[in-house]
Amino acid sequence: MTRPSAVTGFAGVMTAALGGLAAWAVAAQGLPGDEADVLSIGGAVTEVVVALDQGHRLRARDSTSTYPPEVTGLPDVGYMRALSPEGVLSVGASLILAEEGAGPAETLEVIRAAEVDLVAVPEGLTPEAILHKIEVIGTALGVPDRAEALAAEVGAALDEAMQDADRPEAERKRVLFVLSTQGGKINAAGQGTGADAIIRMAGGINALQGVEGYKQIGDEAVGLAAPDVILMMQRGGTHDITAEALFAMPAMRLTPAAEASALVKMDGLLLLGFGPRTAEAVTALNHALYGQDG
Repeated sequence: MTRPSAVTGFAGVMTAALGGLAAWAVAAQGLPGDEADVLSIGGAVTEVVVALDQGHRLRARDSTSTYPPEVTGLPDVGYMRALSPEGVLSVGASLILAEEGAGPAETLEVIRAAEVDLVAVPEGLTPEAILHKIEVIGTALGVPDRAEALAAEVGAALDEAMQDADRPEAERKRVLFVLSTQGGKINAAGQGTGADAIIRMAGGINALQGVEGYKQIGDEAVGLAAPDVILMMQRGGTHDITAEALFAMPAMRLTPAAEASALVKMDGLLLLGFGPRTAEAVTALNHALYGQDG
């Protein structure tokens, strides 16, 4: 999306978007929360909507919303961080649930000016944040009792999964989450990332210490990280890499992970969604690191 370079440019975008959709916006106002058609933006947000038995109310979704599989049949308004106002408003939803970080800001301004009910759903990388996310969505959908029950169920599952995954520090494996290897460069997850959080929940240690966020790191940094296991998201086509190709890279060749050919690939939405299935992700990653009886 091309950003307006001046106030007049932004006003023009807003006027065009509102002009073409004004009739729909007026018609959408006044729908009760428990009857409103919903646009869900953010994979975990969509999962929560369905887990609350409100999937029948979904009118559209964003491209990160791919679970459960049946939601992929809904209209797709695009990537959550690169939304267009026309695409969002044209689906005719009277309630938009948008994960924190959705945007860009100009699109959100147009949506708010159209007087559409837009609820920002907070992100978070802790069990408490997941339960709060469920509460916020349940309240917006007008089903707080269902949200309370789901939060209790998810919270209990998380407690059990993390307790089962817990182990003494000396027994924890060092895990390096590799986001990409494009151009032969390692882009890995440091502290404060979703990958860091899920690794720790699953009983591992993030091998990349002293680095914040997702960063491209050199061969020396990979060597110093000394990962026992490489963790990656499952990808298709040309974006995928085999264990053989990964561990043949100069940066990886001498790591403990390469010696053991220890590569774990998991579905990205499950691994980093921080939603109703996070307990499942914790258990799956723990078993991948340590075995079923680990």
